Amino acid sequence: MNNMYKVMGFWTGIFSVLFYLGDMYPASLLLLANTGIFILLGFLNLSERMYLYIFGAYLTVFFAGFTYYTTFIQVMGGSN
Repeated sequence: MNNMYKVMGFWTGIFSVLFYLGDMYPASLLLLANTGIFILLGFLNLSERMYLYIFGAYLTVFFAGFTYYTTFIQVMGGSN
């Protein structure tokens, strides 16, 4: 299970670079932070149950933040 966190860290790192190259700096920094967290968790060698609890908490926080952003902050119509 710890290898899957390393894989998630790899892919969030790739997306962080792609967002940076696309001049989307806040998203790039957010994914860079996720990369660091996933890589750190990948080297902790916790139990599989703990990894699942951490991932469940991560998804809960992500979905709450994403719902708040899309409901109250995002501009309708996608204009620049």
